[in-house]
Amino acid sequence: MKSIVRNVHKYLSFSISLQLLLWTVSGIYFAFNKIEMVRGEQYILSQSYAVDLSQINLNIPEAENVRLSKRFNEEIIIITKDIGKEYLDIKGNSLNKLSTDEALKIVGNKTTLKPLNVEEIKMEKNGSEYRGRSLPLYKVTSKNKANEKINVYLNVFSGEILAIRSTQWRIWDLMWGFHIIDWQERDNINNFLLKIFSILALISSLTGLLLFFKVDIKK
Repeated sequence: MKSIVRNVHKYLSFSISLQLLLWTVSGIYFAFNKIEMVRGEQYILSQSYAVDLSQINLNIPEAENVRLSKRFNEEIIIITKDIGKEYLDIKGNSLNKLSTDEALKIVGNKTTLKPLNVEEIKMEKNGSEYRGRSLPLYKVTSKNKANEKINVYLNVFSGEILAIRSTQWRIWDLMWGFHIIDWQERDNINNFLLKIFSILALISSLTGLLLFFKVDIKK
């Protein structure tokens, strides 16, 4: 029986050794990199503003959430409904999309980055940097003080910064894909491969403990 346990541990550990290595390497990367820095929060400037709520007198039916924001010097209202979001000015009029020049100005005003050019993204792409964000959005290619390329993604109506993506984030994203064994979309933590390798890793650990403590297993 000890020989069986030893062989199970030996060959099972060998068969999953690459994935165990990827789990370890990715775990080390996660431990030594702050998620706030990965998300680019260090580039966002602290801002505050006041809104006169007495100016708002709107009837908003079927709203799940209503919040206020500011686009340049204009207060705006963001309404979330089951069919999507609406963007209104303080008088209740629908907002037009920001221009590309305005998108550049927003990145220049709200971050420490230097905006270079703008691209409007209208189509979803699996595994993209902006996955999970509602389209359309603006991708503003920028540079930090170290001359590194940083992509800033903006809501085309509100001008809110939805995501900041750098090389550090891309490495994190790659490591996350290795960690959950989802190399394409890097979002599915319930995939079949992850479940199988997790069970095999558990069996390998248990057989290793049995061998280490030399449990006397009777036939």
